[in-house]
Amino acid sequence: MKNIQANIQSEIGKLNTVIIHVPGEEVENMTPENAERALYSDILNLAIALPEYNNFMNVLKRYANVFEVRELLEEVMKNPVARESLIEKICRVEYNYNYQICEHLKEMEPELLARQLIEGVEMVKNNLTRFLDNERYCVHPLPNFFFTRDASFTVGNEVMIGKMANSVRDREALIMETIFQYNPHVKNNTIDAVKLYDKTGRGTIEGGDVLVVREDILLIGTGGRTTSQGIDSIIEHMKTKPGVKHILVQELPLKPESFIHLDMTFTMLDKDQCMIFEPLILHSTRHLTIHLTIDGNKVVSIKEEKNLPDALQKLGLDLEPVYCGGENDLYVMEREQWQSGANFFALAPGKIIGYARNVNTIEALNKKGYEVLVAADVAAGKTDINDYKKVVVTIKGNELSRGGGGARCMTMPVSREKVEW
Repeated sequence: MKNIQANIQSEIGKLNTVIIHVPGEEVENMTPENAERALYSDILNLAIALPEYNNFMNVLKRYANVFEVRELLEEVMKNPVARESLIEKICRVEYNYNYQICEHLKEMEPELLARQLIEGVEMVKNNLTRFLDNERYCVHPLPNFFFTRDASFTVGNEVMIGKMANSVRDREALIMETIFQYNPHVKNNTIDAVKLYDKTGRGTIEGGDVLVVREDILLIGTGGRTTSQGIDSIIEHMKTKPGVKHILVQELPLKPESFIHLDMTFTMLDKDQCMIFEPLILHSTRHLTIHLTIDGNKVVSIKEEKNLPDALQKLGLDLEPVYCGGENDLYVMEREQWQSGANFFALAPGKIIGYARNVNTIEALNKKGYEVLVAADVAAGKTDINDYKKVVVTIKGNELSRGGGGARCMTMPVSREKVEW
């Protein structure tokens, strides 16, 4: 297989290539004691979550090239240069060159190393200090990694490396950067905008906050995970690109935690439709929507907008909003938004996938002409999304949603077909 060239010019173009990570032992390695450190408010049952995830993954495999993080990493770890580079970065960033940990990692075989960099390395209790240490792991597991959207994201023909807001996720970004730099299947140009442009030390940006709406329009959320300094870094990088670019910035509440990223409140469904959490996207008076226009190497305009749909309409995209949780009950909206009810992933224009448990959101989509299909049936070939103009594929998600993310969160698209607007 030739290497896959990055090409994301929209959120909805027909999906060609996507990277995912199947949740594994790193999820089971969470306990009530360490869940908060791992950014979870609950612990997941892998035996229940995995069948849900497998249906999701098998739907993706029917319509796109699907690569798995662990398998890509195993290939890369066979490359001595890539292996040494990644271990060096992990040792520097996480362990301040702890000799014993670094040497232990260097001695592992590629397959074991790839697995344990994700699942965690248990601490050998061979002296008094370690025996008294309450930590089970010397290299912590990465239970958030099945939300592959955050550590890297594709914009145009470049892969952007995230700067994670919480250090417990730094290794995810290091792994994704190494994969894109060295794996022959997905080798692409990587850009770490925060490293390149941020001089404040406060820049962070995660992929759940970045939506490529059109080749000249980015939506970026700013809140608990993406800072204004992180967005400024993206602005600086966009200045190096020719032509006029528009960046729409949406402020997000810091609480509740379900507002972690922009894609928990707004996702694209089709060329003329979007899914929104209406109380924030349309009717919030406390959270600004800001429109920056970049022309060549300058920001030529920065102004406040009424809301995202209004700003997009001014740019030629007249989107009909579908309401997460339906239109009638604020409490239902809030409950389903909490359960990732606004977080949909497009397989193609008007063909989306999300959680079945958000029944009012699914009903709202059905009223807008979306045929409702069950993921297990699509994965088994009993139904085909290509037989319908508009379709929503539903995965159970009763356990997966407890991790705090939805279908868009669990995908890192590398390539989509162009949309004719």
